[in-house]
Amino acid sequence: MLGLQITNHVGSDAIINFAVKYRGMSTEFDIEEEIQTNEDIGSESVRDLMVYNDDFNTFDHVIDTLVKVCKHDIHQAEQCTFLIHYKGKCSVKKGAYEELKPMREGITEAGIKASIV
Repeated sequence: MLGLQITNHVGSDAIINFAVKYRGMSTEFDIEEEIQTNEDIGSESVRDLMVYNDDFNTFDHVIDTLVKVCKHDIHQAEQCTFLIHYKGKCSVKKGAYEELKPMREGITEAGIKASIV
């Protein structure tokens, strides 16, 4: 008879620990693994700050927010806003997670959907 037990634990540092225990006829082994979540992957990796289209915010509001929060010039903010509107999303900035996080927060505080991917 085979027995399989899977447990997972999320630590406070955003690392997922999971253990697999297998019991077979005469075989028994344990596997323990730590997996980093997206939030915790190294700060050196380049991420995208993605902004998504919605039916609520005006072009001017999105443009003004990108200029204020992301330090875009007016032309770059306009181009990103058109891409957001017509393509449904646009990567408005690239960088390390720690650099993009305050920008994402500023954009979402302005009522615009954004995420770091």
